[in-house]
Formats: sequence, structure tokens, C-alpha cells
Amino acid sequence: MVPAVQAPIAAAVTTASQATRERAPPGRRVTSHVTCARNGGVACRNNKHSTPCEYVMFETSHVLGALLASSPLLARAWDRCAAANAAASGLVHGEDGGTVYVGFSGAQAALSAAGAAVAGGGDVFAPVGLGGDATRRMFAPLVAAEPDAAAVRDQVAVQALALQCFLKLCGSPDFQILLDQIRGKAVVFTGHSLGGAIAALAALHYLCISSSSSTFGPAPPVLCVTFGSPLLGNEALSRAILRERWGGNFCHVVSQHDVVPRLLFCPLDAVPAHIIVGMQLQQWPARTHHAGAVTARVADTDRHALRQLIQTHVGAVAMEQKLADPAALSGGPYRPFGTYVMCSRDGAVCVDNPTAAVQMLYATFASRCSPGLESPEAAHSCYGDLVLKMPQLLLVKRRLRAADAPATSNYDAGVSLALEASGIHAMATEASTARQWLKTSKRAGRRPSLNCAQLATKLGRITPCRAQIEWYKALFDGELGYYDAFKQQRSPKKFSKANMYRIKLGQFWDGVLAMLDAGQLPHDFHRRAKWVNAARFYQLLVEPLDIADYHRHNLHRTRGRYMTHGRERRYELFDRWWQEKGCAGVRRGDVASSMSSSAASASRRRRSKYAGLTQDPCFWARVEDAREQTESARSERDAAELAMKLEELQEFEHYTGELVASREVSVDVLAPQSSYTLWVEEWNQLKLRDEVRAVNSRLNSNGLNKTKHRAQASRKQQSAGSIFES
Repeated sequence: MVPAVQAPIAAAVTTASQATRERAPPGRRVTSHVTCARNGGVACRNNKHSTPCEYVMFETSHVLGALLASSPLLARAWDRCAAANAAASGLVHGEDGGTVYVGFSGAQAALSAAGAAVAGGGDVFAPVGLGGDATRRMFAPLVAAEPDAAAVRDQVAVQALALQCFLKLCGSPDFQILLDQIRGKAVVFTGHSLGGAIAALAALHYLCISSSSSTFGPAPPVLCVTFGSPLLGNEALSRAILRERWGGNFCHVVSQHDVVPRLLFCPLDAVPAHIIVGMQLQQWPARTHHAGAVTARVADTDRHALRQLIQTHVGAVAMEQKLADPAALSGGPYRPFGTYVMCSRDGAVCVDNPTAAVQMLYATFASRCSPGLESPEAAHSCYGDLVLKMPQLLLVKRRLRAADAPATSNYDAGVSLALEASGIHAMATEASTARQWLKTSKRAGRRPSLNCAQLATKLGRITPCRAQIEWYKALFDGELGYYDAFKQQRSPKKFSKANMYRIKLGQFWDGVLAMLDAGQLPHDFHRRAKWVNAARFYQLLVEPLDIADYHRHNLHRTRGRYMTHGRERRYELFDRWWQEKGCAGVRRGDVASSMSSSAASASRRRRSKYAGLTQDPCFWARVEDAREQTESARSERDAAELAMKLEELQEFEHYTGELVASREVSVDVLAPQSSYTLWVEEWNQLKLRDEVRAVNSRLNSNGLNKTKHRAQASRKQQSAGSIFES
């Protein structure tokens, strides 16, 4: 679990060992948690009954929780939360130890929503998509790669109350000045309760603008620490954060029996929203007495019903996560993301797997209440005490309780200590369930990485097939090109081998995409340079053969154009991967815009020799369309239709001319008998006809005006972009 936690929390762990030694009084023995973390778990010598898998697996969630609790990070973040709730603006910031801490208050959000929460039930927590005009630009990396499906559950959404408060805060001059001041510095966004949800949105916005704007330079270290914060977004948001590799930038501290972080697992029509609002206001009564807000405490008769409501729905969601059935969506629309720190009077446990987080939120909440924490208000306001008392637990040597089952491996011992630190007693009914969930999540968390490693081995085994096609291409580069050779089945024996290798490579990449769709690979798989580059090389080499096979069987006449009706899904996805990487590629959809973008990118970089592979994977499909258009123009008698076809052919001529001039094509494109060379001859002959000359002259004059308009539009777009960046 430790490797999945990214740099922000890892930095806190590095500081932890120093902070622990500084706090240790002379003569007291301090348990070396750092050594345990380096070894992957706790020391256990009784390994004779352990299985080979358990022998190499270690449970380190409690070790990481102890290291995080020992650092000054949580204490400083909580102090900033208290200062933010006491400030009139609801936003405070200050620098401590070279790190800027930004605290957000949830009291202002609760004050503005108190009346609506009582009158409208859970409507204030309804999910709102981030794809709107006001938010798409602010959170572009999260919504840019959304699937094309119109299903609501596939759209990134957050709770309405937090988004409304953040947008109001984002429009204030103080927040914009703050963004300029913290640029390039290490930042910790923090907040308690509703303030934590606002802090998470602020951190997401800061990460988005840092990754998409060149003015911010390299992405600075950013961490968001929330205390008792309600759930913020849906499953799509959780996937998007994992895809962007931002999961380690969020640390959610949750006490054992706090209802607020668990309440939004319930269906929205069953959520008593006034509870969240009321408990938020009661934390800072000095600021809320004068507002006349509703701050009713939870009645004693309602506490048991509230616990049963939350326990039932969190348990249902946990079971849904265990079954891994996305179709059986139960409870509310919200799901966790980031790292969850489960705190109790016995320690802390770090869980960075969303599935395990849901299950541990249920197991810890279902366990018995500690004395003095029976009320929801006490459990929601105990974070200050927990932050102060948890470091003191590190001064006590941890041992397995006598009631625990004897550990048969290092891993079993680590799981027992993790359950103890999370506040789950070994004899409790939830202990066996939590133990099983921890083991399952451990295996499930490792499985995508193992699958990715196995795929790398399979990629190495399939590489000879790619090399055979490269050899096949080299055979025909000087005559007619491998595209036309494959289309015409030149040298049948070599053709059959190349076709077999083409099919094998397609099956391999279809299998990769099937695993990615099934969630069996890491969420950021399509962002890893190794796989993006491998997919791009495969696409540039093999898609021309797929185009040739499509036209060889005359499917363009029965089904339609290859670009619209014949292109495989894998190539469309590979185009998207390449574009998200920030490289020049052909966009899906509008052919004219894709050709102009490819030509523009080609003009920006000039090669000294022709490319090994044509950089437009659909180049030959466009050539085939151009040849059909040229043949159609020869027999066209309608002047308007002829003008339209000639204009399209002129655009294609300009596009291919840019590619050839910049050497973005392979040498096989210019082979004497290639389809492109034949089209150039056909096009030149067509342009010699008198009626075509007349139309071309008009198009050329109009083309000058279009060029001017395009240049003006480009300058306006660049100006608008610079204004947005500033």
C-alpha cells in the first residue's frame, strides 16, 4: 500500500521519523516504525505455517498511519482549519516550515445553506456535473477525457453545495491573489467538515490549472488534508483523479464514529442534510449565534435511527464494492477518492484504495462506540484531540493483544495491528469481516500492477510480429509501397504472412483494451509513455494495412468510407491517447479540421529526411477518398457540385503538400506506383480541363480571402488564450 501513496504524503512520512525522535523524551524507548515501513510491515518470526504469498506480503497501513500522525502536518493543518472558521472571510493562509497552509471554513457554506437544507432535504447535496460552461475550463483535465456516452453516471459530478461555495470563493479577489502568491510553492489545502469539501475542490482546481497552463511551470507539490469532510464526487470523479495520478494528493482524516463522512453514502432522499449543516455550525458557536441559523442537535431518540441508516447503506455500498458489480449501484451517487486516514483512540490507519476505504468506513463505524463519543456531535468535533493524542501513542511499544488469533505470518500480524489501530476489537463481529476485506483489497490493489507487468512481457513476445511487418514494408518501399502491395496481394506468400502478423497484433491490442475496460489495469495505464508510444507505433505501422484490407474487399462500397464505417475502436482510442499526451495527432470527426491541424503541426517541425512511418495513420484512407472524389469530378456536370468537390480536392492537395514538404510521410508514399503518386497524376490531368480551370480560378481567389479570415481568427484565439492564462 505504501508505493501507491504519492509524493505529498510520502514527504510527510519522511518528516515523521525526525518529528518522532524530537518528541521522544530521554530514556524512553521508541518503536522503530521507519524500519517496519522499509521492510514492508512488522516483524514476525513465526512463518512456518505461512503460504508463499503471505510470506512476501506485508500490511503497512498502520505503519504509514503512525508516521503520518507523528509528523507536524496534521497539527498544522488543524490549526489552520480553526483559524479559518474563526476568520470573517472564511479563508486564511500562512507559511510554516516552507509550506503554505490554506484553510477553508465550512461555516459560511453552512450559513448560506441552513435554510435550504431544512426546507429542501438533501437537494443541497445533489450531484452537479463539471461539464458546464462555468466549470469545464476550471477542471479541464478531469472532464476532457470523459467517455462519449451520455450516461449520467459516466459524467464527473460533485455535490452542489460545495461547488456553489467554491465558485463564489473563486470569484473573490482574495482567492485570485492567493493563487498568485502560492504559485510554485508547496501548498497544503485544508478544511473541516464542509470546509474540507471546499478545500478539495480548491486543490483540484489548482492541480488542473497547474497541469494545463504553461505559466505555472512544473507541477508544484500539493496536498489536501480534510477533517470529517463529506463525500465530494461520484465514481467518475474518483476514476478521473486516479487517471491523472492525483490520488496521493488527497488525505481525508476520518474519526471512527463520525457520521458526516459516511452520510452521503445514503440515498439523497434519505439524507437528513440539516445534520451536516447543524454540526458544522455548532463547531464555532461564536460566529453562528447571531445568524439565527438552525443548529438543532441530534435528539437522543434519533441517534440510534441515524446510526442504523448510515450503517445499512454504507454496508450495502461496501458489499457492492466487494462484488465488484458496477451495474448494482446502491446508496447515494458519491464515492471516495484519495487516501483515507481512519483515526481512533488506538492509532490511525492509511487506506489509499477507494474500495478498501468504503469497507473500512463501514467496519470502523459498525464497531462499538468509545466512552464519551456516543453523540454524533462529539465524534465530529474530536479531531483536535485526536491530532494531539495520536503522536503520544507512538511512544508505546505496540504488541498484539492476547485476544488476537496467533499470527501465522508477517502479514497476519500486520493486519491484526491495523485492526487494532483502526479501533476494531479483535473479538468484535466486524473484525473477521474487516480482516478479510483488508486481505482482499491488498490482493486487488496489486493485481492491476501485476497485470501491467505481465502485459509488458507479452508485448516483448509480440514485437517480432511487428518486426516482420517492418521487413515486409521495406521490401516494397521502392516500387509501389507496402500499402498498395498488401492491397493488390503482391507476392502471395509474403502477403499471407504479413496478414497473419497483422491479425495477431490486432488481437493483442484488443485484449489490452478489454483488460483496461474491465478495470484490470492501472487507471493511468493510457498515460504511461511506454504504452502510449507502443500503441502509436503499432497504429502508424499496421493501420495502413487495415485500410488496404478494407478497400481490398471493396467494403468502402458496401459499408461506406473507412473513416466513418470501417475504423476499429482501438485506433480511435490510440488517437485520443496520443492527443492527451500532448503530441500532434489526427483528431476524430471533422476531416478538414484534422487535416489542417496535421499540416500545421508538420509545418512547425521540419525533418532532415523522410519519416520511417507516415505520421497520419489515416493517410491512405484519405488518398482513397481523394481518388474517388477525383473520378467523380471528371463526370460531374453540375457547376455547384463540381466547385464543392474541387474545393475539397484543393484542401487535400494543400494538406498532402505540407506533409511531403515537411517529410512527415514515409518514402513508400512517393513510390512510382503508389496510390498517392497515381492520384497526383490524376489530379494534375483534371486541372487541365477548361471548366476545371475556371472553377479553380474562382476557388483560388476565394481561398485568399479564406486564408485571411483564418489568420485573423487564429490571432483572436491566441489573444483569448493569453488573456485566460493571465
